Order: sequence, then C-alpha cells, then structure tokens
Amino acid sequence: MDQAEMVALWEAHCRAEFETRDLGATMATMVPDPSVNHVPTMTGGRGHDQVRRFYRYHFIGGSPPDTSLRPISRTIGQDQLVDEMIFTFTHTQEMDWMLPGIPPTGRRVEIPLVAIIGFRDGKVAFERIYWDQASVLVQLGQLDPAGLPVAGAETAHKVADNSLPSNALMAAWAGSAGKPL
Repeated sequence: MDQAEMVALWEAHCRAEFETRDLGATMATMVPDPSVNHVPTMTGGRGHDQVRRFYRYHFIGGSPPDTSLRPISRTIGQDQLVDEMIFTFTHTQEMDWMLPGIPPTGRRVEIPLVAIIGFRDGKVAFERIYWDQASVLVQLGQLDPAGLPVAGAETAHKVADNSLPSNALMAAWAGSAGKPL
C-alpha cells in the first residue's frame, strides 16, 4: 500500500466507527485476523470474532453522539500510520471500552490520543490506541488531582497549543529559576 491508500483506508475505518457506526463497513477495512488494543483499559480483541464482538457490543455506538477527533499530526511509514489527535466527548452514555463500569457523568472530556495503525495486504491489521486515563478520570470527577501529578483537559489544550506553559505540576520548577544553564 502506498501512503495515500493507507490514509484513505484509515479514514474510511474511522468514519465507519464514529460517523456511520457501521459494523460491516468497519470490519471490511480489516484483515481477517485483526487486533485492537486500547492500551489504558486493555479493551479490544484479537482475531476476527473477538474484534467483531468488541465492535458490535462495546465500541461502535459505544461513544456519545458528540464524539469528535481533531487531528494534530500524522506520521506515515512503510506499513503503519501514527495519528496524534484530540478526542472529545460529553460522557452521556456508558463507554465500556474507555470507562468500564463508570456510569455517565454528563461531563465534557478532552484528551490527547495517539493511534498506531498497522496495515497488511491492503487492510488494517492492528490498532494500538493510547491516552492518559488519569486525565479522563480527573475530568469526570472520578479522580481527585489534589496532590497528584495529573491534569485534566489542560493536557489536550497543551498538545493543541504548544505555546501554553510547561511544568505546572512540578513544584521544584520555580526553584530552578535563575540557576546557571
């Protein structure tokens, strides 16, 4: 596959997952033995039957209607693609794949998310998706950030705007001001 074909296939896959919410169209973009791994929650599946079951009962339709993916960067290699994006939603429904066991809170979430997508034989072979689960839990009021080195939506804002300040969680940062570099 050339790079344009990988991009087109991955974008069709995402449309089927989040816009049309079409299980058949989603699975049609994948090899017969795909794997999906949402790393922070260890959700997904390996092989056709597990991935189809996961998509059908836990993922497609398992994201709130206002879910959006805003691209930040894309890196394309010979047989894989890496997307960095801002993932946003209002937690209006259960989300087994991202928030297993947590009932809807009605709160808005914005997080940086990285997807590593592998291709084989003209199809999606694997997805490894990473995000900061602590940031999600802080935004939903499930984790008190007091005294912990965690942040909420600020993490997404900083990815989208590199001019925002760094080191806010480091108490020792102020102590290094003015020291020789």
